[in-house]
Amino acid sequence: MEYDTVFWEYLEKIVQDNEIILDRHKGTRHPKYASIRYEIDYGYIKNTKSMDGGGIDVFIGSENNKKVDAIVCTIDLLKKDSEIKILLGCTEEEKINVYTFLNNSEYMKALLIKKK
Repeated sequence: MEYDTVFWEYLEKIVQDNEIILDRHKGTRHPKYASIRYEIDYGYIKNTKSMDGGGIDVFIGSENNKKVDAIVCTIDLLKKDSEIKILLGCTEEEKINVYTFLNNSEYMKALLIKKK
């Protein structure tokens, strides 16, 4: 569908036109929940805005590129919000790791949408 293609093009433009800030490196712990460890680099896109008021979140894979691979839509019962998170340069295994990571809580669930 035409709109699907344009959606992915818009995401690519946001990623390419703005700086990515990496603030949680692979292997580090969540700042509020010490039992949560990041399996993949995590950050946000500077100069963007998401539901929580911060920048649009990104998971950055090992393929060392800024290619948009997929998005994850989340629903968080504690924060009572929903967001999208963009996956960049992720292998198939990393996509599954992000999906599993975000669904590993009784308060948050996620849906993975891969770019075709």
